[in-house]
Amino acid sequence: MASYTKSEARAWAREKLNGVAQVTIPTLTNDFKRINEKAIRHDVALAKEHGFIGSLAVSEVPMSEEEHDIFQKIMIDEAGKDFIVVHHAVFNTLEDNIEMVQRAEANGCELVLLGYPPHFFPKSMEDVYEYTKAFCDATNLAVMLFPIPIWGFTRLDPSDISLSVLRRLVNECPNIVAIKAEGGQPYVMSLIEVHREFHQEVVIASPLEYEYLTMAQLIDIPFCGTNYSAFFGPTIPRAHKLMQEGKYDEVTKIFYKIDPMRRAVGQIGFGGPGLASRLMWKYQAWLQGYNGGPIRHPTMRVYAKDMAVLRNATRAAGLNPTESPDEEFFIGRNPA
Repeated sequence: MASYTKSEARAWAREKLNGVAQVTIPTLTNDFKRINEKAIRHDVALAKEHGFIGSLAVSEVPMSEEEHDIFQKIMIDEAGKDFIVVHHAVFNTLEDNIEMVQRAEANGCELVLLGYPPHFFPKSMEDVYEYTKAFCDATNLAVMLFPIPIWGFTRLDPSDISLSVLRRLVNECPNIVAIKAEGGQPYVMSLIEVHREFHQEVVIASPLEYEYLTMAQLIDIPFCGTNYSAFFGPTIPRAHKLMQEGKYDEVTKIFYKIDPMRRAVGQIGFGGPGLASRLMWKYQAWLQGYNGGPIRHPTMRVYAKDMAVLRNATRAAGLNPTESPDEEFFIGRNPA
C-alpha cells in the first residue's frame, strides 16, 4: 500500500518528485516464455546507482497482465523504499486500467503515469475528462496526467488536453499530483501554460531532456521524467542536481556535451506513430550498462545501421559506450 492517503498525495509528490525518472523495459528469458527476474533486478539496481529517483514499469510491450504484475513486483522489491516504481496505465480498456492500477496499489506502487488506450477515440474533451476522472476516482494512488499528441487528442485541442479540462481534474481529483507536460509538441507553449496555471498546486514534469535542461533554467521544474534518459547513463540526474544548485553554466555544458546523442535520436526517431520503439530504448540503455535482452514480438526492429549511429554518438559525447559487440545486446547481460 502507498505511504500516503489520497488526501496526502500532493504533499507526498512535492517531497518525493524531485529528480529524474527513467523507464525499465521488461526482459524475458531467452526462450521468450517467462520474465527474467535477474535482468530486471540488474536494471533497477543500475538505475539507482546512476542517481535516478524512479523508473516506469513499462506496459506497452507484448506480455500478459499476469506477467506485468510479476515484472512490477520484482521492480518494487529491488527498488526499496527510496526509489519510485511508476505504474504505466496504458492497458486496453478503462476497466482493464482500473483493475491493473488496483493491483499496482496492492503491489506497493506509489505513482501512476496515466495514458489512454489506442481504441479510446473520444468525441470531445468531455470524454477525455470522464475517462480520466473515472480512473482517478478508482485509485488512491498519486496520478501524473500526460497530455501528448500520441493519444490523438490534438484534433480536439492543440494542447492535447485543454486547460479547462485539466483545471476541472485538478480541482476535483486530490490524487492528481503532477502533469507530464508534453502537450502541443513540438512546441513548448503547453508546458509554459500548465506551469503558469498549476505549478503551485501540482508538480510540473518536463520529460524531454532538451526541454528540461533549457526551460528549468528559467522556471522551476523539479521533476524530469519518465523518459529515455538511461541512454545518457548518470548524466541527466547529475544535471538535475546542478540545476537545483543553480549552476546553470555547468548544466549548459552538459546540454552541449550530449548533443551528438540528441541528434542521433532525432535522426532515428523515438519509434513509429503513437508507439515508442522499446527495443531501441533498450539498446540505448544497454550502451550504458543496462541489461538489454529479449522482449517479445511484435516489436519494432533495431537495425545495425541505427545501432552504429547511436554507439558512435555516445562515443562522440564522451559517455564511453560498452565495448561489447552489438550481437550481445540481443542476449542480454543476464541471460536466462
